[in-house]
Amino acid sequence: MIVAIHQPHFLPWLGYLHRMMRVDLFVLLDHVQFERRNYQNRALIRLEDEARWLTVPVVQLSQKERIVEKRVDNPETDGPRWWGPNSFQTLRYAYRKAPYFELYAPRLQEMLHARWEKLVDLNIATLEFVREALEIRTPMVRSSTLPVEGQRSGLLLDICRKVEATAFLGGMGGSRTYLDHDAFAAASMGVVWQEFRHPQYPQCGDAPFIPGLSALDVLFNCGPAAREIVWQPRVGRDELLAA
Repeated sequence: MIVAIHQPHFLPWLGYLHRMMRVDLFVLLDHVQFERRNYQNRALIRLEDEARWLTVPVVQLSQKERIVEKRVDNPETDGPRWWGPNSFQTLRYAYRKAPYFELYAPRLQEMLHARWEKLVDLNIATLEFVREALEIRTPMVRSSTLPVEGQRSGLLLDICRKVEATAFLGGMGGSRTYLDHDAFAAASMGVVWQEFRHPQYPQCGDAPFIPGLSALDVLFNCGPAAREIVWQPRVGRDELLAA
């Protein structure tokens, strides 16, 4: 069984979903420390031909807060800081000329107009929204529900063991530099690295193509064709399992 492990992101980008498509199980790493100024509470969208952040405000209590503990900074009543409806209006303005915005708008509006107390619940809801649109059916499990321990590479290996994986599919980020290959080899745990070539597709606007945006960008611009755009030629499973 091939496993990928990553923190839950808010409206994730294509590389995140491309990796999820290629595994048998995706572990949401939600029991680790929340990272400020990262993708856990913000996503990039195309606004007026530039990449701009769409951010979920969060309550800052401690630098050691875990993702699973992080709370959304909601106002007491509706007002200028009511981030959800404001975010939806920003998306409507940014993608008003995108051919498929209205196809996804009702569900997205419902989700962003809801009141979320925990960031992780919002992130999972946005992830499920995108997964459904792209027909991604990979099972998911939260690390906070597993009896795991360790840090960095040791934690990844322990998670792989606990879910009875045979191979770990690493992503594009930090694990490439800190993964302990000897420890994985000693545990007979295969390791293979994601190979992702960012696809280009029609984007509304006049500026050149902007990579690295939230998956909403490809959905709004390409609609049902988005799945094949994200999928790309698949690495053979025999190759992954033998790694």
